[in-house]
Amino acid sequence: MAKKKTLPVIELKGLTKKYGMGDAEQTVLDEIDLQIEKGEFITIMGPSGCGKTTLGRTILRLVPAKDGSIVYDNRDLLTLSEKETREMRREMQIIFQDPYSSLNPRITIGNAIAEPLSVHRLYNSENERKDKVRELLVKVGLEASHYNRYPHEFSGGQRQRICIARALALKPKFIICDESVSALDVSVQAQVLNLLNDLKKEFRFTYIFISHDLGVVKFMSDRMVVMQKGRIEEMGDPDEMYLHPKTEYTRRLISSIPHAGRIGSFEEGRNLR
Repeated sequence: MAKKKTLPVIELKGLTKKYGMGDAEQTVLDEIDLQIEKGEFITIMGPSGCGKTTLGRTILRLVPAKDGSIVYDNRDLLTLSEKETREMRREMQIIFQDPYSSLNPRITIGNAIAEPLSVHRLYNSENERKDKVRELLVKVGLEASHYNRYPHEFSGGQRQRICIARALALKPKFIICDESVSALDVSVQAQVLNLLNDLKKEFRFTYIFISHDLGVVKFMSDRMVVMQKGRIEEMGDPDEMYLHPKTEYTRRLISSIPHAGRIGSFEEGRNLR
Protein backbone atom coordinates (compact mmCIF):
# COMPACT_ATOMS: atom_id res chain seq x y z
CA MET A 1 0.00 0.00 0.00
CA ALA A 2 1.38 3.43 -0.96
CA LYS A 3 2.32 5.79 1.82
CA LYS A 4 -0.34 8.42 2.42
CA LYS A 5 0.88 11.87 1.52
CA THR A 6 0.82 14.61 4.14
CA LEU A 7 1.31 18.35 3.85
CA PRO A 8 4.97 19.34 3.66
CA VAL A 9 6.49 20.71 6.86
CA ILE A 10 9.08 22.51 4.74
CA GLU A 11 8.93 23.50 1.09
CA LEU A 12 11.87 24.94 -0.81
CA LYS A 13 11.19 26.77 -4.07
CA GLY A 14 13.97 28.03 -6.30
CA LEU A 15 16.35 28.25 -3.35
CA THR A 16 19.59 29.81 -4.56
CA LYS A 17 22.82 30.65 -2.78
CA LYS A 18 25.87 32.34 -4.30
CA TYR A 19 29.26 33.36 -2.99
CA GLY A 20 31.50 36.09 -4.34
CA MET A 21 30.69 38.86 -6.79
CA GLY A 22 31.04 39.59 -10.48
CA ASP A 23 33.27 37.22 -12.43
CA ALA A 24 34.21 35.44 -9.19
CA GLU A 25 30.60 34.66 -8.27
CA GLN A 26 30.00 30.98 -7.57
CA THR A 27 26.59 29.32 -7.41
CA VAL A 28 26.47 26.92 -4.46
CA LEU A 29 22.73 26.22 -4.50
CA ASP A 30 21.07 26.38 -7.90
CA GLU A 31 17.27 26.76 -7.72
CA ILE A 32 16.58 23.91 -5.28
CA ASP A 33 12.98 22.68 -5.18
CA LEU A 34 12.18 20.23 -2.39
CA GLN A 35 9.22 19.27 -0.21
CA ILE A 36 9.72 17.51 3.12
CA GLU A 37 6.81 15.85 4.86
CA LYS A 38 6.15 15.84 8.59
CA GLY A 39 7.94 12.96 10.30
CA GLU A 40 10.09 12.20 7.26
CA PHE A 41 13.75 11.19 7.53
CA ILE A 42 15.34 12.55 4.39
CA THR A 43 19.00 12.07 3.54
CA ILE A 44 20.94 14.61 1.48
CA MET A 45 23.88 12.84 -0.15
CA GLY A 46 26.81 13.93 -2.24
CA PRO A 47 30.56 14.53 -2.22
CA SER A 48 32.30 17.44 -0.54
CA GLY A 49 31.49 20.71 -2.27
CA CYS A 50 28.15 19.62 -3.75
CA GLY A 51 26.20 22.11 -1.60
CA LYS A 52 24.54 19.78 0.89
CA THR A 53 25.90 21.46 4.05
CA THR A 54 25.15 24.91 2.62
CA LEU A 55 21.60 23.75 1.95
CA GLY A 56 21.08 22.76 5.58
CA ARG A 57 22.52 26.00 6.93
CA THR A 58 20.57 28.11 4.46
CA ILE A 59 17.31 26.48 5.56
CA LEU A 60 18.09 27.54 9.14
CA ARG A 61 19.19 31.00 7.96
CA LEU A 62 22.68 30.49 9.35
CA VAL A 63 23.80 31.71 5.93
CA PRO A 64 21.70 34.05 3.75
CA ALA A 65 19.99 32.86 0.58
CA LYS A 66 20.32 34.72 -2.69
CA ASP A 67 16.85 33.95 -4.00
CA GLY A 68 13.87 31.65 -3.65
CA SER A 69 11.73 30.76 -0.65
CA ILE A 70 11.79 28.46 2.39
CA VAL A 71 8.23 27.90 3.58
CA TYR A 72 7.88 26.43 7.07
CA ASP A 73 4.52 26.30 8.85
CA ASN A 74 3.03 28.57 6.17
CA ARG A 75 5.76 31.21 6.71
CA ASP A 76 8.54 32.11 4.32
CA LEU A 77 11.60 32.04 6.57
CA LEU A 78 13.50 34.40 4.27
CA THR A 79 11.04 37.19 5.09
CA LEU A 80 11.16 36.86 8.91
CA SER A 81 12.51 39.58 11.16
CA GLU A 82 15.46 38.88 13.46
CA LYS A 83 13.09 38.40 16.40
CA GLU A 84 10.85 36.06 14.41
CA THR A 85 13.91 34.09 13.29
CA ARG A 86 15.00 33.57 16.92
CA GLU A 87 11.53 32.29 17.78
CA MET A 88 11.54 30.00 14.75
CA ARG A 89 14.81 28.43 15.88
CA ARG A 90 13.04 26.97 18.89
CA GLU A 91 11.37 24.61 16.43
CA MET A 92 14.35 24.01 14.11
CA GLN A 93 17.65 22.73 15.46
CA ILE A 94 20.95 21.49 14.03
CA ILE A 95 23.39 18.83 15.23
CA PHE A 96 26.85 19.53 13.84
CA GLN A 97 29.49 17.10 12.62
CA ASP A 98 32.17 17.49 15.28
CA PRO A 99 31.06 16.71 18.85
CA TYR A 100 34.45 17.88 20.13
CA SER A 101 34.23 21.48 18.90
CA SER A 102 30.46 21.74 19.44
CA LEU A 103 30.79 21.90 23.23
CA ASN A 104 32.50 24.63 25.28
CA PRO A 105 35.20 22.84 27.32
CA ARG A 106 34.81 25.36 30.17
CA ILE A 107 31.10 24.71 30.70
CA THR A 108 29.60 21.62 32.30
CA ILE A 109 27.43 19.59 29.99
CA GLY A 110 24.40 20.29 32.17
CA ASN A 111 24.83 24.04 31.80
CA ALA A 112 25.45 23.63 28.05
CA ILE A 113 22.13 21.83 27.62
CA ALA A 114 20.33 24.26 29.96
CA GLU A 115 21.61 27.36 28.13
CA PRO A 116 18.94 27.42 25.36
CA LEU A 117 16.25 26.88 28.01
CA SER A 118 17.45 30.02 29.78
CA VAL A 119 17.79 32.03 26.56
CA HIS A 120 14.22 31.23 25.56
CA ARG A 121 12.97 31.61 29.16
CA LEU A 122 11.47 28.15 29.35
CA TYR A 123 10.31 26.73 32.69
CA ASN A 124 9.78 28.78 35.83
CA SER A 125 13.05 28.36 37.66
CA GLU A 126 16.62 27.15 37.44
CA ASN A 127 15.70 24.03 39.39
CA GLU A 128 13.01 23.16 36.86
CA ARG A 129 15.50 23.62 34.03
CA LYS A 130 18.01 21.38 35.82
CA ASP A 131 15.36 18.68 36.23
CA LYS A 132 14.58 18.90 32.52
CA VAL A 133 18.27 18.60 31.60
CA ARG A 134 18.69 15.54 33.79
CA GLU A 135 15.65 14.01 32.09
CA LEU A 136 17.19 14.72 28.68
CA LEU A 137 20.50 13.13 29.67
CA VAL A 138 18.70 9.93 30.56
CA LYS A 139 16.67 10.13 27.33
CA VAL A 140 19.82 10.06 25.20
CA GLY A 141 21.40 7.17 27.10
CA LEU A 142 23.54 9.04 29.62
CA GLU A 143 23.04 9.49 33.37
CA ALA A 144 21.42 12.32 35.32
CA SER A 145 24.52 12.40 37.52
CA HIS A 146 26.59 13.53 34.52
CA TYR A 147 25.12 17.04 34.81
CA ASN A 148 28.20 18.59 36.48
CA ARG A 149 30.82 16.87 34.36
CA TYR A 150 32.83 18.57 31.61
CA PRO A 151 33.07 17.56 27.93
CA HIS A 152 36.61 16.17 28.21
CA GLU A 153 35.28 13.46 30.54
CA PHE A 154 33.25 11.88 27.72
CA SER A 155 33.98 9.86 24.60
CA GLY A 156 33.11 11.10 21.11
CA GLY A 157 29.90 9.09 21.00
CA GLN A 158 28.85 10.36 24.42
CA ARG A 159 29.59 13.94 23.38
CA GLN A 160 27.36 13.57 20.35
CA ARG A 161 24.60 12.29 22.65
CA ILE A 162 25.10 15.47 24.70
CA CYS A 163 24.74 17.54 21.52
CA ILE A 164 21.55 15.64 20.70
CA ALA A 165 20.20 16.36 24.19
CA ARG A 166 20.94 20.06 23.69
CA ALA A 167 19.09 20.00 20.36
CA LEU A 168 16.11 18.29 22.03
CA ALA A 169 15.94 20.80 24.89
CA LEU A 170 13.71 23.25 23.01
CA LYS A 171 11.33 20.50 21.83
CA PRO A 172 11.99 21.12 18.13
CA LYS A 173 9.85 19.77 15.32
CA PHE A 174 12.58 19.77 12.69
CA ILE A 175 16.24 18.73 13.09
CA ILE A 176 19.12 18.97 10.64
CA CYS A 177 21.97 16.53 11.23
CA ASP A 178 25.06 17.81 9.40
CA GLU A 179 27.37 14.78 9.01
CA SER A 180 26.52 14.12 12.66
CA VAL A 181 28.19 10.71 12.92
CA SER A 182 31.04 10.97 10.42
CA ALA A 183 33.60 11.78 13.14
CA LEU A 184 32.71 8.63 15.12
CA ASP A 185 33.83 5.02 14.91
CA VAL A 186 31.52 2.69 12.97
CA SER A 187 30.13 0.87 16.04
CA VAL A 188 29.48 4.20 17.77
CA GLN A 189 27.83 5.55 14.62
CA ALA A 190 25.36 2.68 14.81
CA GLN A 191 24.45 3.53 18.40
CA VAL A 192 23.93 7.24 17.69
CA LEU A 193 21.94 6.57 14.51
CA ASN A 194 19.65 4.15 16.31
CA LEU A 195 19.17 6.72 19.07
CA LEU A 196 18.11 9.29 16.44
CA ASN A 197 15.77 6.74 14.90
CA ASP A 198 14.18 5.91 18.28
CA LEU A 199 13.70 9.62 19.03
CA LYS A 200 12.08 10.10 15.63
CA LYS A 201 9.56 7.37 16.40
CA GLU A 202 8.82 8.77 19.86
CA PHE A 203 8.57 12.47 19.01
CA ARG A 204 7.77 12.33 15.26
CA PHE A 205 10.70 14.59 14.43
CA THR A 206 11.33 15.58 10.85
CA TYR A 207 14.98 15.06 9.96
CA ILE A 208 17.31 16.20 7.23
CA PHE A 209 20.40 14.03 7.55
CA ILE A 210 23.34 15.33 5.53
CA SER A 211 25.86 12.64 4.67
CA HIS A 212 28.41 11.53 2.09
CA ASP A 213 28.04 7.85 3.02
CA LEU A 214 25.01 5.83 1.95
CA GLY A 215 26.08 2.91 4.13
CA VAL A 216 25.53 5.03 7.23
CA VAL A 217 21.91 6.02 6.73
CA LYS A 218 20.32 3.83 4.06
CA PHE A 219 18.51 1.60 6.53
CA MET A 220 16.73 4.49 8.26
CA SER A 221 16.04 6.97 5.42
CA ASP A 222 12.53 7.44 4.04
CA ARG A 223 13.87 9.28 1.01
CA MET A 224 17.26 10.08 -0.42
CA VAL A 225 18.33 13.17 -2.33
CA VAL A 226 21.55 13.16 -4.35
CA MET A 227 23.18 16.53 -5.03
CA GLN A 228 25.78 17.54 -7.60
CA LYS A 229 27.20 21.04 -8.13
CA GLY A 230 24.44 22.72 -6.16
CA ARG A 231 21.56 20.98 -7.89
CA ILE A 232 19.39 17.97 -7.08
CA GLU A 233 20.54 15.16 -9.35
CA GLU A 234 18.06 12.51 -8.26
CA MET A 235 15.71 11.70 -5.40
CA GLY A 236 13.61 8.75 -4.37
CA ASP A 237 13.37 5.60 -2.26
CA PRO A 238 16.83 4.70 -0.90
CA ASP A 239 16.55 0.99 -1.71
CA GLU A 240 15.39 1.69 -5.25
CA MET A 241 18.12 4.27 -5.83
CA TYR A 242 20.72 1.96 -4.34
CA LEU A 243 19.76 -0.94 -6.60
CA HIS A 244 18.56 0.96 -9.68
CA PRO A 245 19.99 4.49 -9.87
CA LYS A 246 18.42 6.49 -12.69
CA THR A 247 21.38 8.69 -13.52
CA GLU A 248 24.98 7.86 -14.32
CA TYR A 249 26.17 10.29 -11.67
CA THR A 250 24.18 8.54 -8.92
CA ARG A 251 25.42 5.15 -10.11
CA ARG A 252 29.04 6.30 -9.97
CA LEU A 253 28.52 7.96 -6.58
CA ILE A 254 27.04 4.82 -5.02
CA SER A 255 29.65 2.52 -6.54
CA SER A 256 32.47 4.72 -5.23
CA ILE A 257 31.34 4.64 -1.61
CA PRO A 258 33.28 2.09 0.50
CA HIS A 259 30.20 0.81 2.31
CA ALA A 260 30.17 -2.83 1.23
CA GLY A 261 29.15 -5.01 4.15
CA ARG A 262 28.57 -2.03 6.42
CA ILE A 263 24.83 -1.54 6.09
CA GLY A 264 24.14 -4.78 7.93
CA SER A 265 26.44 -3.70 10.74
CA PHE A 266 24.40 -0.55 11.28
CA GLU A 267 21.18 -2.51 11.43
CA GLU A 268 22.81 -4.87 13.93
CA GLY A 269 23.87 -1.81 15.91
CA ARG A 270 20.36 -1.65 17.31
CA ASN A 271 21.59 -4.18 19.88
CA LEU A 272 24.60 -2.07 20.87
CA ARG A 273 22.77 0.73 22.66
